[in-house]
Amino acid sequence: MPAVAPPPSPSFFYPIGMPGQPWGDAERAQWRARQVRQRSYADDVLRAIEALRGDWEVQAYGEVVCAAPDHAPERFPLQALRSRPWQPGLPGVLVTGGVHGYETSGVHGALRFAQQHAGEWTGRANLLIVPCVSPWAYERIQRWNFDALDPNRCFRPGSPAQESAALMRLVAPLRGQWSAHIDLHETTDTDESEYRPAVAARDGKVFEPGSIPDGFYLVDDTENPQPAFQQALIEAVRRVTHIAPADEKNEIIGSPVVAPGVIHYPMKQWGLCAGISGARYTTTTEVYPDSPRATPEQCIEAQVAAVRAAVAFVLAGAQHP
Repeated sequence: MPAVAPPPSPSFFYPIGMPGQPWGDAERAQWRARQVRQRSYADDVLRAIEALRGDWEVQAYGEVVCAAPDHAPERFPLQALRSRPWQPGLPGVLVTGGVHGYETSGVHGALRFAQQHAGEWTGRANLLIVPCVSPWAYERIQRWNFDALDPNRCFRPGSPAQESAALMRLVAPLRGQWSAHIDLHETTDTDESEYRPAVAARDGKVFEPGSIPDGFYLVDDTENPQPAFQQALIEAVRRVTHIAPADEKNEIIGSPVVAPGVIHYPMKQWGLCAGISGARYTTTTEVYPDSPRATPEQCIEAQVAAVRAAVAFVLAGAQHP
């Protein structure tokens, strides 16, 4: 059975805003004041990327600038790792992590894949790895960005999220070259204790408690389901950590389970990162780092196993765009 985070009491309300009223600038500033820097994007991510220059081309693709009357400006350079050399005609695989900054294994899984497996695909595939899409949120261990927006609902034209807009600009010139895109995520207990109550408060809605799946699962695209691709990733990850079971409704986080550990979301409709590439094979990974049956190390290794399986699947089928 899936793990269930302790539900708030019936009288629970998020400590910002008024019940039934969406947030304005004052509430967003109040929320931002509660966010504490807990780790360093420069030390954890940019330093790791710099160390990989010998094996990868480091591509700068913009900057996130966080500034408001209530907050001193912060600037975060955005960097990606690109296959060297990039060879036209090879299948392309896009790997993204840290769209939600608090989802640690996505960031470090992307970096570990780049560190340990760069040579496996040389001359066979073009890889673009974006380890940390949302650096401000990475430092605060937060899901939202500086403006209290969820970047993973903002991948659409005219995006209000700097992080999402920058990634779309990076990827757009290569559209038509992507065979696969794997977006690395986590589902944590704080989704239920912090994030979902915050969303309800921000949007002026009532918080309805839910459950947290215990294990790894994948989100396929409702409009472009690729069951064989998802199954290949599930089988690879199963050797590293456990797969999330369905609940008593045969669902995971409210969506029907279509295969062991697989659900569907409408990626483009919801503005999800995994919908930006136009690739045939797309997926969003979800690990559960708070499980008593998994360690943070297993979660990172599960992300690496999923990426390796994605690239291997593309190459085995010679599936070019």
